[in-house]
Amino acid sequence: MRQRVIAHQFGQATAAADALAAAFRIPNLLQNLFGEGALSASLIPEYTKLRAAGRHDEAHRLAGAIAGLLSLVVTVVVALGVLAAPAVIDLLAPGFGSERRDLAIRLVRIILPGVGLLTLSAWCLGILNSHRKFFLSYAAPVGWNAAIIVATLWGATREGDPDRLVVWTAWGAAAGSLLQLLLQLPRVWKLLGGIRLSFDRYAPGADRVLRNFVPAALSRGAVQVSTFVDGIVASFLPLGSVAALTNAQLLYTLPVSLFGMSVAAAELPELSETAGHDRPDPAGARAGALRQRVATASGHVAFFIIPSVVAFLAFGHLIAGVVLRSGAFTQEDTLWVWGTLAGATVGLLAATLGRLYASAHFALGDTRTPLRCAVARVTTGVTLGVTAAWGLPALFGVSAHWGTAGLTLGSGIAGWVEFSLLRRSLGRQVGAIATDWPRLVRLWAAAVLAAAAGWLVLASIDRGWIVDLAALGLYGLLYIVLTMVFGVPTVAAIRQRFGSKG
Repeated sequence: MRQRVIAHQFGQATAAADALAAAFRIPNLLQNLFGEGALSASLIPEYTKLRAAGRHDEAHRLAGAIAGLLSLVVTVVVALGVLAAPAVIDLLAPGFGSERRDLAIRLVRIILPGVGLLTLSAWCLGILNSHRKFFLSYAAPVGWNAAIIVATLWGATREGDPDRLVVWTAWGAAAGSLLQLLLQLPRVWKLLGGIRLSFDRYAPGADRVLRNFVPAALSRGAVQVSTFVDGIVASFLPLGSVAALTNAQLLYTLPVSLFGMSVAAAELPELSETAGHDRPDPAGARAGALRQRVATASGHVAFFIIPSVVAFLAFGHLIAGVVLRSGAFTQEDTLWVWGTLAGATVGLLAATLGRLYASAHFALGDTRTPLRCAVARVTTGVTLGVTAAWGLPALFGVSAHWGTAGLTLGSGIAGWVEFSLLRRSLGRQVGAIATDWPRLVRLWAAAVLAAAAGWLVLASIDRGWIVDLAALGLYGLLYIVLTMVFGVPTVAAIRQRFGSKG
């Protein structure tokens, strides 16, 4: 909904759309470096271990120490980022002309302070997840999105110039950051019995959290390097390329967030207890239990991601149209997003499973292997992406703006490189994790057959947004029905869970 409002107001091939897309990249970097991924990977295993041992006071002391140290570091980084915004924009979007550059700098300076609040929100997420309280931490970003939507729509009633309206959007993001934090703080306060901020580096487990935080943050940062390089290359492509890339990444990361990150986040506390990396396991019981948890979770991820892959490839134009096409966002923009999205979709299954396998490494106290795998992914993705972005349009004789599809294709292939390395490393530590090939064949067959039925609808009836929604709905419904007919275990587990609720 947020992105649809933004697309309606700013379109895609505009200076405001490009500047906003570039401005969000810098806050996203800090949030990934200091926020959810790195903080969860380092804090949750140690905090969970203390609570499992009944050392609740020490766990609360650790939480307060990490919150205090994190606040200090993020405050310094945000201040430096605001001062250095012109240099950072020149580095990340060197192809911007003076108009887009000046606007992007202004937006960064508005949005960036809110990122410090989002980072503290990620600390709240780590505490909540450790207590197996998942809903609030992942529902709180609704407040962030809502603030952006309200600010943009309110500003649209007062501003006719997109370059002025986009400033309202930026202020909405800053206000939303505070709202997201405030939504979680009361629950965290209750769980901890108060929040005692400190800079105590000697709190129980703090040394391991800090030691593991650095490689975890670097691994998340390494992935962001690939995104930044894509943005840099896109800034030299035709107007709107940065926005097209951002819109495609938005759609691509939706299933990653819904199904990859959610499963990985829910499994991390359980994997941490199962792994018991600080205790011997002579009989291999914990290693076997960990293998089973990863294999089961992988099946759940595949159940949702395989139909997402097929949907993006077969109906990407419909999805982009339903989500984004409105106002200044045209049919040509929709097709551009579809082509860009198709390249990224190649690596969608690998990227989501990679999140789960990285969590298994974190549970084992190994944050360095995911870093090495992330570096390999970035190296591969940048090399392939940059080559394809400039080479493929010329090779096939198409417009240069299709270079965005080359960028995402390189990233998609690199995702498989990272996943393969993570899988092999985990196999060496806990034993080989079996692949349920019959289940995968049934999932792919169900998705392809459902997509064929959806295309029959599109070919038989005059197109319109109602028909598009009907085709997508039919696809989803048939996929569920076919997986039930094929006897996919995940369907039975879901039915049993909801049946027990009733």
